[in-house]
Amino acid sequence: MKQILGIGNALVDVMTRIDSDNVLQDFSLPKGSMQLVDHEKSAQVKLGTDKFQKSLASGGSAANTIHGLGMLGLPAGFIGSIGNDKTGDFFENDMKSAGISTFLIRRESVTGTAVALISPDSERTFATHLGAATELIAEDLKSDFFSGYDILYLEGYLIFNRPLIEEACKIARSKKIKVALDLASYNVVEAKLQDFKDIVENYTDIIFANEEEARAFTGKEPEEALGILSEMCDIAVVKTGSEGSMIKRGEEIIKIGTIKVTPKDTTGAGDLYASGFLYGLAMDYSLEICGLLGSVLAGNVIEAIGAKMNSVTWVRIKNTIDKILMDNK
Repeated sequence: MKQILGIGNALVDVMTRIDSDNVLQDFSLPKGSMQLVDHEKSAQVKLGTDKFQKSLASGGSAANTIHGLGMLGLPAGFIGSIGNDKTGDFFENDMKSAGISTFLIRRESVTGTAVALISPDSERTFATHLGAATELIAEDLKSDFFSGYDILYLEGYLIFNRPLIEEACKIARSKKIKVALDLASYNVVEAKLQDFKDIVENYTDIIFANEEEARAFTGKEPEEALGILSEMCDIAVVKTGSEGSMIKRGEEIIKIGTIKVTPKDTTGAGDLYASGFLYGLAMDYSLEICGLLGSVLAGNVIEAIGAKMNSVTWVRIKNTIDKILMDNK
């Protein structure tokens, strides 16, 4: 069994179900967007939506993936930066409750939050204040943090701090740790295309992209994009929404479907797909099983509000995984 270490923006998700899209207009938030806001605007959004039902969970793309791995029982760790506040305490405790080893640097800034406003049609609009999350720097990365891990998982949002992501990759290389990278968001890829290409070509072993991100990276549609990405690393995964995903390693190409679900909120679907896929990889399962496990986790999380699932759902997931493994013996 391999162990996985993640690095990413440490945030607390504030999942908020609003009763009308008028709320979005009140705060000048384009529906379906992810808007970076300052501390003042974040506080205004939280106060202005105080009457709505809310739930809190540790968040951030890589943190969601690592949390999912912990819930599956895989040894995993997470490196991030949080504030010296109650929100930071919540983040740390939530990760530790999933069995995650945390390497968290405390700052004087407030812990970052992502207020997710969920419209009646389940569309999500984010008002994200990164806070202390963005203060993680290359000098914070200690070689000891990486000891004992076999795969390093990086969220693409870190590309805005190239010295940080490059240092992480260099430490991983020095310790013979494989590097897995998720491309984060198509607009991030467009903004930092050359930086992404440098990191992928020089360091990346496993790459995750949805079809929009793959198109932004390669200029091609999913199937052709998969081929291009697979030439740059060992394993390429392109997720195609309701159609499932495609995986390529060398000449091996696998197409994976989705499971039948009743979607409520797509928050965390890509993050939890990565959890399932990386769990399979850590257990040395075939690429087909890795993809199937990714689909199982992604399908289950979109039936929940937010990127976290309750204990009953996790029991169902583990039972489903056991059945998949039995059927593929």
